[in-house]
Amino acid sequence: MKVFNRHILIYLLLFCVCNLNAQDQDSRTSKITFIVKGSVIESDTYKPIPKVNILVNGGAYTTTNSQGEFKIEVAKGDELVIKHSDFETVYYIIKSNERIKVEVKPNESIYSRRKWSKSDPNIFNSLIDSADTYLKSDAEKSIQFITDALAISSTTRENAEVYESLGDVYFEWNQYDLAVSNYKISLQNLTSNEVRLKLAKAFEFNKNYQECIGVYNEINKVELTNWQLTSLYEGLGDVHFFTKNYEASIDAYKLGLGVAEKHLITPKITDLNSKIAQAYNASGAMEEAEGYFENSLSLAAKENKKRAVEEKVKVADFQNKNQAYDDEIVLRKQALIEIENIESDSVFDNTSAITPQKQNYKIGSAYALQKDFENAIPYLEKSIEEADDKEDLVVQKDATRKLSEVYRDAGESEKAIVTARTYERLVDELYIKKEQEISQAARLLNDFAAKQNRISSLESDRALSESKYQLTTERNKRQSLIIYSLIGGVLLLLIAGYFMFKNMKQQKLNNNLLALKSLRSQMNPHFIFNALNSVNSFISANDERTANKYLTDFSLLMRAVLENSEEDFIPLEKEIELLELYTKLEHFRFKDKFNYTIAVDDNVNISEFQIPPMLLQPYIENAVWHGLRYKKIMGKLEIVISQSAPNEITITIIDDGIGREKSKSLKTQHQQKQNSKGMGNIKKRVAILNAMYRDKVDVFIDDYQEEEDKGTKVVVRLKKFK
Repeated sequence: MKVFNRHILIYLLLFCVCNLNAQDQDSRTSKITFIVKGSVIESDTYKPIPKVNILVNGGAYTTTNSQGEFKIEVAKGDELVIKHSDFETVYYIIKSNERIKVEVKPNESIYSRRKWSKSDPNIFNSLIDSADTYLKSDAEKSIQFITDALAISSTTRENAEVYESLGDVYFEWNQYDLAVSNYKISLQNLTSNEVRLKLAKAFEFNKNYQECIGVYNEINKVELTNWQLTSLYEGLGDVHFFTKNYEASIDAYKLGLGVAEKHLITPKITDLNSKIAQAYNASGAMEEAEGYFENSLSLAAKENKKRAVEEKVKVADFQNKNQAYDDEIVLRKQALIEIENIESDSVFDNTSAITPQKQNYKIGSAYALQKDFENAIPYLEKSIEEADDKEDLVVQKDATRKLSEVYRDAGESEKAIVTARTYERLVDELYIKKEQEISQAARLLNDFAAKQNRISSLESDRALSESKYQLTTERNKRQSLIIYSLIGGVLLLLIAGYFMFKNMKQQKLNNNLLALKSLRSQMNPHFIFNALNSVNSFISANDERTANKYLTDFSLLMRAVLENSEEDFIPLEKEIELLELYTKLEHFRFKDKFNYTIAVDDNVNISEFQIPPMLLQPYIENAVWHGLRYKKIMGKLEIVISQSAPNEITITIIDDGIGREKSKSLKTQHQQKQNSKGMGNIKKRVAILNAMYRDKVDVFIDDYQEEEDKGTKVVVRLKKFK
């Protein structure tokens, strides 16, 4: 029954909260409006200012009359904007319907009050120093000083310094895109590693992560100071951490830690130990993270108290993630004591992670996660109280919501409902505050844009234009020199590559020609040896007349062969004459073994074709010596030259000898080896010729017929070489 009642109470609580939300939504859409009256006057003369623009963020608009008075419809919480070209814009939050009196003084720039001398460098430095002074407190003043400094700058160094300072202002006020633009302009005027590091950091905060990494990688690390090098590695680690590349992040942090430890850069050693721990924690390596957090805690304790507290809070967050709530609570309680000790010396902004209200809220949340509601409630109430005192609506809202949930889970339904209503009210207040902050941010952005346009217009100043022109000219000269050097280098590489390719091609051709010459020279002794054997056989038979006749024909053939031995190509007509002479000599010796015919088709224009010398002779020699001379009856040898295409001829060598297989079986081992070398020589010559001249020679060898003496058919297809 108790469980049932508890469920009923929870449902009622949720129902009430939903009703509150609905009512709240209706109240937002139907704000109560009223007419507010006001006037705008000069603060020193009390003269009314007519035609002043009066705007309301809700959309209403009017202007002041000749008496400087106005009336406009508004609602509580609206922001009133009072604008005029003669004074700085005034912003006012409507709290009630009381009469508004606005006193203003004319807007007067520093430059209009005093004409600075361009010849005095101290004035320029003073303006930059003033801009740095107001960097964090008053962006408009800081930019005004920078504008005045730009108006009197006369060198590229001063221009670079101006835009660097302007980038610093925009970076400080979270306008990272404008910071990037101005850092780039600064670098265009003067290269600086310090500005490059700032540019990379601006890219990082603007979420241009790849551009950030690119800038870091382009920096010459040798030129950096030890602090800058440590910052570079830290920045690389940060951007890899944001892109969830934790391994690269840890590697970069460790490189930075190595530099910091080597050169005793104490603050960076603490920071990098802490960041390595956070990266390990994000990657799931809890043991490594815990070790580095212990290091950072120990190191931070040796620094100032504030730094020690910040590190304790980071470790407490780590313990929370790992559900080590007891350890987390201990650390946060220690941090609270230390915060109370240093609060008298330091002022913590509500955005700080170490405000008392945030620590009390997180202690209460940790107790709530342990279901220890009795301890959770006091810390949450303390957090709400402190947040209220310090106008920290965000923490007050979150702590109130958490307290409502704790009351609900503890069974205190009435308190849960009351706290839920308070939470809804805080949500409304925070909503209004956020609207105002958005409006103020938009206004600030518009002001920055207007001032940036003003600075851009100053660049049209003659002196600045001349300086910029000179800078551009010098830069263009350098760029032109680099471009021409690159083009020249590429041309030299192309020329060198061309000559290398040509040389390699020529070398390959020479090697092939040398190989052909070597193969031809191997053919000549083989041919001469066979011919002399024939002469020897005639002399042995005491046939002196036949031997003399054979020697006469042989000498003619030898002269022709030796004359052609140095040539790469000879006319087809000469090759036919050599074939006729050689075949005649072979027939002279084996006239009882075969008859022969050499036929050239009428359509073959033999004067148009070139042929490598001694290309066909080995096939005829094989036909006679290994086919026809073993034939038992008279054989025949046919050589037919025909033209199959305008640029191709076919040379067919046919014998009806015993055939290749039978001839092979009759050979001795020594003869087989010799024949293999001869045919291998021919194959090598054909392969080299085809490699040099792109498949000009095609050789096909097959049996000639299906009879007992199968014979051999050799078909040589030859394309024009030249």
